[in-house]
Formats: sequence, structure tokens, C-alpha cells
Amino acid sequence: MFWVFPMAMAMVGGMVYPGTMDGPVTRFAPSPTGFLHLGHAYSALFAADCAGAHGRFLLRMEDIDLGRCRAEYEQAIYVDLTWLGLDWEQPVRRQSEHMDAYAAALATLGATGLLYPCFCTRKEIQAEVDAMANAPHGPDGALYPGTCRHLDAFERERRITAGDPYAIRLDMARALAQAEAGTGPLTWHDADRGEVAADPGRFGDVVLARKDTPTSYHLAVTLDDHFQDVTLVTRGEDLFEATHVHRLLQALLGLRTPEYHHHGLLRGGDGRRFAKRDRSLTLRALRDAGHSAREVRAMARGEAPLPDADAPKP
Repeated sequence: MFWVFPMAMAMVGGMVYPGTMDGPVTRFAPSPTGFLHLGHAYSALFAADCAGAHGRFLLRMEDIDLGRCRAEYEQAIYVDLTWLGLDWEQPVRRQSEHMDAYAAALATLGATGLLYPCFCTRKEIQAEVDAMANAPHGPDGALYPGTCRHLDAFERERRITAGDPYAIRLDMARALAQAEAGTGPLTWHDADRGEVAADPGRFGDVVLARKDTPTSYHLAVTLDDHFQDVTLVTRGEDLFEATHVHRLLQALLGLRTPEYHHHGLLRGGDGRRFAKRDRSLTLRALRDAGHSAREVRAMARGEAPLPDADAPKP
């Protein structure tokens, strides 16, 4: 089922975006697995600026990784964004509170034969890839060789009943055939790159869930953008390739396709990108060092010199 709603156009920084009659609906969707850094500030301000005075700016917590997400980081996100001067609609959507919705989407895909359980460990997959003369590769590295795709129903049930850990993979070839039979070639529109032809096949049989977690980034973010009526997805260019998979899921599940704007990644004075995994300089560290919110906003927007991405923390 496709939802229909009135559309309007909004202009932000010379770029025209679609939205509701009041303006674009954007979102900032961090994972509470650490403290926000300047790159996060740039992304949040970018989304809020695109929404403008007449649009809607939403905040979402992508907290499906229950092993790494922590309440203290979530609270710190609220503190940092408020300090930056941002405001967002309530309530905040927390992915961990919507597992039933993701499970329902999986059931829909499974009912059409597009999913299968994969019992391969990472070590087993790597061994099989290493044994291949010319293993195909995609944006995320070597493609899954499809070992478990060929298991019969009896063997799948036997291993599930035995309690073997497994992931749920999308049968990419069947999924593409079904989607294109229904809608024709898949495309989406990116603010910088124009009309983009979706090519999710380059990812192979992607993981959409695991035995103990009924979703993945790909599935959850695609559903959330639909449920939250997001009309403009703004995010870093490092996530551009993932949109190929998201466009396929939209077609399979009958979801709206928003506009996209994959912005550049903020880099420090040393040329390195700000990244949580590299323990980049955090907003709280800048605040504790005496920087004002106005100064930090200027840094994030490129209006003031940037510190090194890996500058020592005070």
C-alpha cells in the first residue's frame, strides 16, 4: 500500500526539496553508542537547516545494537543537541521500542519466499571466499557465496530446532526479480547526483535480521523513514551505497521513496574525518574546554577553523 499525501516544495541553501504543505520532513538518527562529535553536529545542523522554519525536524535513536547502546549516551545526545540550539518533535522514536514492526516486515518478505536462514559463521564465509579464484566483491567487501541459500526446508528446520545461531538473509536475485516485475527498474533521486539507478545486486544476499535481533540497519532505517513520514533523508556520503538496498526494500514492502541528500563528511584540520570509532573530539569535550555553542556551530558549518579530528581530549 502506498501512502498519498500533499506535496510542496521548499528551498534551502539554493536546493529545492519536496515536503508536506509546510516543508520538508527531515531527521537526525544517531546511535547511542558513544558521545557526539563535530561530524554529528554537522549532520544534525544540516538536517535541521534543510527542514527550515516551515518543515519538521525529527530525532530518532537507532538503538538496535543492545550490546553497545547505553542510556548515558542517549541522554548525552539530548544534552548536546539542546546545547547546540536544536529543537525536535516529541516523542523521539527509539528503534528498540518497535521490534514488532520490523518483525512484521520480515514476515511479509518471508511469506513471498524472499528470505532464508544462514548458519554460516564469519570464519566459514571467509574460508569459502578465500577458496574462490575470483570471489565477487561489493561495496562492503566480498559477497556472501550463497551457501545456505541451497539448504532444503528439512535441514533449515533441523538446525533452527537444534538452536544453531543464524542470520536472516534476503535472496537478492529473487527479490530484484519480484520488485522489478512490479515497478520496473528502481531509481531514486539524490540532491547532488540526480536520478540514480538502484543496483542492490552489488551487495549480494544482505543480512536483514539475526536470530536474537529481528532487524538490521537496512530494514529498520527504511521502515522508520516511512513510518515517520520523512520526505528528505539527509546523511553522510558514506551511506550513499546503502541506499541501493533501501530502495529495493521500499519496492518490496510498498513504502514511499523519499528524496535523498548525501552530504560530504566533515574533516578536521588534519584532514581526517570525524568518526566515533576513532574517538574523535566530542562536543562535550569542546564544551568543557570553554567553547560556546555558537563557536561549535560555526566549526560544524565550516565558518570557523576546525580542530584536528583526533585532537587530544581535555
